[in-house]
Amino acid sequence: MEHLGPEIEPDKRTLRREFLAVRNRLTDDDVRETGRALAGRALELPELADARTVAAYVSVGGEPGTPALLDALRARGVRVLLPALLPDNDLDWGEYTGPDSLVRIRHAGKMALFEPSGERLGPDAVADADVVLLPGLAVDARGMRLGRGGGSYDRVLARLERAGTHPRLVVLLYDTEVVARVPAEAHDRPVHAVVTPSGVRRFAGA
Repeated sequence: MEHLGPEIEPDKRTLRREFLAVRNRLTDDDVRETGRALAGRALELPELADARTVAAYVSVGGEPGTPALLDALRARGVRVLLPALLPDNDLDWGEYTGPDSLVRIRHAGKMALFEPSGERLGPDAVADADVVLLPGLAVDARGMRLGRGGGSYDRVLARLERAGTHPRLVVLLYDTEVVARVPAEAHDRPVHAVVTPSGVRRFAGA
């Protein structure tokens, strides 16, 4: 995407619209197929092979599909934590024990999300994670992630920093969403790696 060069850097809102427009054109079959490929690539990560607890999320809409990955992690004996959106956009967490442990919840003014139906473990439960799988819309050559703009994962990353824990941060994307540069602010933190259907890229500065 040539327009992501340093001379002309679009704002985050413009970029979000562009990436979401591409995702919105994907079919359900596209999402499922790339989700299977994504799971295969992610499961090759040494970080996930050694992880006891992984904080993840359930993909919705045109997001790269995560259900295959969630089930594969659980089959390995990994404890999988999933977020539940709170009214202030912070995230609580619950354990994933299979597709039957999910409930579809529509939050006011937002898309419906699949959240854990069991016991809520509190926002600080994410500090137990060895790996945090992050949603996003793009990542750049520095490992800087473009999120959806709700700030939920900014809070998660700040909470991890306060707790002094250092899980590996991995963003799951489509191949076309790995770009030259996205706008970054002082509070943004780089991820350690991006997984796409075609492979894994690591970031030295993270």
